[in-house]
Amino acid sequence: MASGQLFSRTTQALFYNYKQLPIQRMLDFDFLCGRETPSVAGIVNPGAEGFQKLFFGQEEIAIPVHSTIEAACAAHPTADVFINFASYRSAAASSKTALKQPTIRVVAIIAEGVPESDTKELIAYARTNNKVVIGPATVGGIQAGAFKIGDTAGTLDNIIQCKLYRPGSVGFVSKSGGMSNELYNTIARVTDGIYEGIAIGGDVFPGSTLSDHVLRFNNIPQVKMIVVLGELGGRDEYSLVEALKQGKINKPVVAWVSGTCARLFKSEVQFGHAGAKSGGEMESAQAKNQALMEAGAVVPTSYEAFETSIKETFDNLAAEGKISPVKEVKPPQIPEDLSTAIKSGKVRAPTHIISTISDDRGEEPCYAGVPMSSIVEQGLGVGDVISLLWFKRSLPRYCTQFIEICVMLCADHGPCVSGAHNTIVTARAGKDLVSCLVSGLLTIGPRFGGAVDDAARYFKDAYDRNLTPYEFVESMKKKGIRVPGIGHRIKRGDNRDKRVELLQLFARTHFPSTKYMEYAVEVETYTLSKANNLVLNVDGAIGSLFLDLLAGSGMFTKPEIDEIVEIGYLNGLFVLARSIGLIGHTFDQKRLKQPLYRHPWEDVLYTK
Repeated sequence: MASGQLFSRTTQALFYNYKQLPIQRMLDFDFLCGRETPSVAGIVNPGAEGFQKLFFGQEEIAIPVHSTIEAACAAHPTADVFINFASYRSAAASSKTALKQPTIRVVAIIAEGVPESDTKELIAYARTNNKVVIGPATVGGIQAGAFKIGDTAGTLDNIIQCKLYRPGSVGFVSKSGGMSNELYNTIARVTDGIYEGIAIGGDVFPGSTLSDHVLRFNNIPQVKMIVVLGELGGRDEYSLVEALKQGKINKPVVAWVSGTCARLFKSEVQFGHAGAKSGGEMESAQAKNQALMEAGAVVPTSYEAFETSIKETFDNLAAEGKISPVKEVKPPQIPEDLSTAIKSGKVRAPTHIISTISDDRGEEPCYAGVPMSSIVEQGLGVGDVISLLWFKRSLPRYCTQFIEICVMLCADHGPCVSGAHNTIVTARAGKDLVSCLVSGLLTIGPRFGGAVDDAARYFKDAYDRNLTPYEFVESMKKKGIRVPGIGHRIKRGDNRDKRVELLQLFARTHFPSTKYMEYAVEVETYTLSKANNLVLNVDGAIGSLFLDLLAGSGMFTKPEIDEIVEIGYLNGLFVLARSIGLIGHTFDQKRLKQPLYRHPWEDVLYTK
């Protein structure tokens, strides 16, 4: 491996398996360091394409999303780092694919628990092809002031406190990502800070070793001293011992192997990482520390003394003139996310939507304050749900039953009405369910199914003004307006609409008052004297009876009733009901595999 620097201020990466927070942290670090271009060139999300919006400082940017690694590499040939956030199940396969791409030089595998046989295969491939694997089970790495992988170094506050926004003189390598954050802070307190830091990962077989990175640091002129944090288990540290003995490293190395407390336990102890388990005296922390010290590394007597050893080594280099003072720079202020600022009480922001009928923020959705579980447990029906979501209150059972009856009676009126016809034609054209449904719904209006609101509006106005049926009908006639809710193409005075009769029977049995319906019946009596087809139709029955429901329940004020009629609640009931039938016609045509509809010539009058 050896060679030198892995990253620079122009390094760009491909991020596998989209995770918003680590990507945003990378971009925030870029801005903190004064980079001109974002370090994330593209995102690979298997099966997805498009863009993800993120922030680069105060500017919102769109990062391309690719469905395959190959496509991402082709689109971003300068991106040579592959950051793999796949799970342990698929991390090996996706990493192998990335390593095979000629543009990829470094692969970081975040997942822990990658099968050891897969990891060995990746290591062999990487070494043969002169590529670098960091991980598995790693948080990644960082070059101060230039580039960082994912969540390396933690929060922005920690990054600023550790002065990672500008390069220092220390090369650092560790197995542990969590301890890396701790050591970045320690090193910043007693030296001029990190130049590059790597966490190789805690699995038994890391893709690159402690000595791999120490030898790299030895070749980087800006790195003046090296700090190593190992741990008990495995024999990785002994390769570093050999490199020191052979004189391959000519920079001061301060090292400590953690896990000396393991000897206090009577049985073998497994620490946090898979590889942190002593397999004998050679793998103990004490043996490794002794070997490192004998090879020439600066090894403290305890972890507590680690900081002092780092400081003394740095101070000696500074005194010898081998380290020039680092020019301190003030990092720019990272704009705070709105959600964070709101939570901390720093800002207040207006909402964009107001909702009073439902709330999904708790453990379960609530309809008008009633939990979903309560609706089910009480055995409530569709009418009750409509009363909560439309009227924002629990109406009496007779009211919700009436609503359900209206839905059932208006669900369909055969294939010949305009809405059903449109839906059928659309279904036979091979369109999807939503298109078929919408084509039928678009026919609902003043001439088809849209007269419920108008019927309620006109009947209410006439009744409230004490107009007689004669005065009402004749005044409408003078205005050139047909009475909504009166008249039918098929039904007659001697062949009433059964739906109307059922609604009237239910209302007379259960409603406390049917004054508006009785008024509509009186109007019907008058209109039948003019023509036998001017009967009260289902629109008129529903419109007048809904007025009785609203007024008789005692749960609505007069202004509320006026508003309900004006907004179009009652037509909403027809739309809801008829959607059931239109969906049924769609399924019927598709089930029957009906061909494209063409209207017959003989049914068209061709004329000049």
